[in-house]
Amino acid sequence: MRSTRNLSEQLAEMLVDARKRTLELISDLNDEQMLGPQLRIVNPPLWEIGHLAWFQERWNLRRVTDEEFGISAILAQGDELYDSMEVHHDARWDLPLLSRSETFDYMQRVLDDVLHKLNAEGATPENAYFVRLAAFHEDMHGEAFTYTRQTHGLPAPYISEYDPSVLDGQPEGPLEGDVEIPGGEFMLGATEETPFVFDNEKWAHPVEVEPFRISRAPVTNAEFAAFVEDGGYERDDLWDEEGLKWREEMGAKHPVYWSRAADGSLNVRHFDKVVPLRPHAAIVHVNWHEAQAYCRWAGRRLPAEAEWEMAASGEPSSDGGAASRKRLYPWGDEAPSSRHANLDGQLLGAVDVAAFPEGDSAFGLRQMIGNVWEWCSDDFGPYPGFVPDPYKEYSEPWFGDHKVLRGGSWATRSRMLRNTWRNFATPDRRDIFAGFRTCAL
Repeated sequence: MRSTRNLSEQLAEMLVDARKRTLELISDLNDEQMLGPQLRIVNPPLWEIGHLAWFQERWNLRRVTDEEFGISAILAQGDELYDSMEVHHDARWDLPLLSRSETFDYMQRVLDDVLHKLNAEGATPENAYFVRLAAFHEDMHGEAFTYTRQTHGLPAPYISEYDPSVLDGQPEGPLEGDVEIPGGEFMLGATEETPFVFDNEKWAHPVEVEPFRISRAPVTNAEFAAFVEDGGYERDDLWDEEGLKWREEMGAKHPVYWSRAADGSLNVRHFDKVVPLRPHAAIVHVNWHEAQAYCRWAGRRLPAEAEWEMAASGEPSSDGGAASRKRLYPWGDEAPSSRHANLDGQLLGAVDVAAFPEGDSAFGLRQMIGNVWEWCSDDFGPYPGFVPDPYKEYSEPWFGDHKVLRGGSWATRSRMLRNTWRNFATPDRRDIFAGFRTCAL
């Protein structure tokens, strides 16, 4: 049944829902936890919630052109406190930040003003673009708040949409084997028909993809444990120079949250609890170096992102090749739901790789969207003819030294995702909800 809500109402609902999730993820933290220890991989939550309100204000209330601000800022010192491109990461713990209650008040003031503007002016193309930008920016920080809690060993967050019944009737266990993808010319990237895309997805352009075989499902804990037990972290021949340097500096002997019980079995820390490792759940919290080392051990390789997107969005043609049509999601063009994928924090963790068969791609690959982000082999870079969007700092500063991630995780908001969505991280990051699948050599 088609929704009767107009676009302005849908956008307003998105903003309110993004804020609801933010507050669920941080409201239980005490003042000490709202700062937390200074680490390179996370922000102090108190600074981060101020930043996302500042970002919403910057792009929805203060913009005039790409280069200048319009109306006066709500906070006189807001730019000096919360502009992430100007405020050095390590300084964020020492800034004269607003108090907790003052920050919440600022967040609410900005949200109220944006909603008022949207109601008064309507969902013009410009307003719709920047409302979505602010909502998706807040969604991304929501995932960051979630893995920050994991990093600090805080309790699992309260998420009102948490619903373990989503797994009722879902298949369990492994999902083995490869799928043959026929290759051919493929249009990599997004098209202008998509209501909102980020600049790094623009625009679809032809690439030639050789036929390849890719695993039906992500690598599981049990499969990665075999690599660990076979001395994978001790064998220098499995690691490239940069990976070897990282491994030695970190003293890594297994994935970051794994530990061994007295009886020799493997456990994992999930937020503040140590639990037995679930053998057939997707491996998570491994970085690009660890994924590469596993691939060398297994005689496999990571997919290129063009291969990943072709496997996720392509359809077989009647002559055994690949059709020119691309699906918006692996299962088709229907928006993601709890039938299709592990998204939106509904299950508070990665699940067995056999789950969610209704989300299979046309080629029969499972969990291309949701559960865990998947590392690709590529450096993150621009598509041909790249032009930065108004938020110039989103993609361009990170080209070259980051790696591509695809597909989304259990904590990613479903409204953001599609087959062309590109995430990116430095190859040493293992705090994020990332795993991988492999291709045959």
